[in-house]
Amino acid sequence: MSTRKVSEQIEPPIESRDQLVAPMQAGEKPREQWRIGTEHEKLVFKTDDFHAPTYGEDGGIRDILMSMQRFGWEPVLERGPDGTVDTIAMSGADGTISLEPAGQLELSGAPLETLHQTCAETGRHLDQCKTVGEACGVGFLGLGMWPDKTREDLPIMPKQRYEIMRNHMPRVGNLGLDMMLRTCTIQVNLDYSSEADMAKKFRTGLALQPLATALFANSPFTEGKPNGFLSYRSHIWSDTDPHRTGMLPFVFDDDFGYERYVDYMLDVPMYFVYRDGTYVDAAGQSFRDFLKGELPALPAELPTASDWWDHLSTAFPEVRLKSFLEMRGADGGPWNRICALPAFWVGLLYDDAALDAAWDLVKGWTMEEREHLRNAVPAQGLDAPLPRGGTLRDLARHVLDIAHDGLVARGRQNSMGDNESGFLNPLKEIVESGKVPAQVLLDKYHGEWNGDISRVYEEAF
Repeated sequence: MSTRKVSEQIEPPIESRDQLVAPMQAGEKPREQWRIGTEHEKLVFKTDDFHAPTYGEDGGIRDILMSMQRFGWEPVLERGPDGTVDTIAMSGADGTISLEPAGQLELSGAPLETLHQTCAETGRHLDQCKTVGEACGVGFLGLGMWPDKTREDLPIMPKQRYEIMRNHMPRVGNLGLDMMLRTCTIQVNLDYSSEADMAKKFRTGLALQPLATALFANSPFTEGKPNGFLSYRSHIWSDTDPHRTGMLPFVFDDDFGYERYVDYMLDVPMYFVYRDGTYVDAAGQSFRDFLKGELPALPAELPTASDWWDHLSTAFPEVRLKSFLEMRGADGGPWNRICALPAFWVGLLYDDAALDAAWDLVKGWTMEEREHLRNAVPAQGLDAPLPRGGTLRDLARHVLDIAHDGLVARGRQNSMGDNESGFLNPLKEIVESGKVPAQVLLDKYHGEWNGDISRVYEEAF
């Protein structure tokens, strides 16, 4: 989610549809400029009693953020309606450290050339978190969802846009507040060279997103008990807001491109407009009306390019387009799986032969079959049945082989002469074992933990 500094420049209004397409067109880059951006969220807990820290308590979220200054991070500020200025993020060479609604800590990493750099960045960040955590008395959990906390147990961070979203979520779905307050994810942002390249990567990414969800499934507990799912985080998205989530059937149409995505986004209801240091509540209103100067929240005003960019960030499909493609299907996880997710998608999407091979595996599926697979995965993981026979585990072996070959073909080596394919090893181990991360946790819960969910905090990194 984006952060906002206190001061903003005045922008001219949008005057043509070309300006709505412009962010996507601006994302086109030649292959040599393709980069990898990795985002990962962590659950924060106090080590003395496992509670989720508030923003302002001693050793709480604000202290964690400000302690990051020792590593060269600089505060990003937001002024609230009452004039209070809060630190809502930290900016540095490795990207941005920001806050999710209940204090989940996110690194939005820098755009990097290789997976070796990505994993080094991740390691630096987690080392910094560990150092700061020891000073503040906090630990960090790599899971897809709080395993024991109710909504009421969790604090609310002082970010204006989150208040608008919290008020709107219950109007459009039953689990949107759980999405905001209780979940964590790993995401990967990737580039494309042209509209056609974007469309092919988008389609392949959407069709294979259920596989990523299964491989990273890591949210089997709710309020201290097994919830019947392997990725409850993924299930939550199915009842959050149907207007801004899902598998986007139009992406598989022959005429899909930037214009179709613009049309989709114009039909996604708005959340807010940022004006004069304040987030104006426009929840449920229409960006099409905004373009005509008929937005009820701001009568007679026209949107700017920043308003459109903000709006692009408020849709949450399984794959999202801005000026890059975001792969959004994975639960949060520990260090080695943070590195494995970009390896999975870079291997499939950044090599032409791999992209062709991956698309060939899934291009014959109907939209109904894609939806059925997506809906089966949160509970069944790799055991979910494929559209034409077999299970997702069978497909996983083929896909990981393709990703491996794609990474080998990239030929990006570290100082030891290793290519990037080794980052797939945690996923290969999952497929060979037949157990996704959530099933390993469930085995511990029913075995050595003897039903004591507090033992999950031993999984902290």
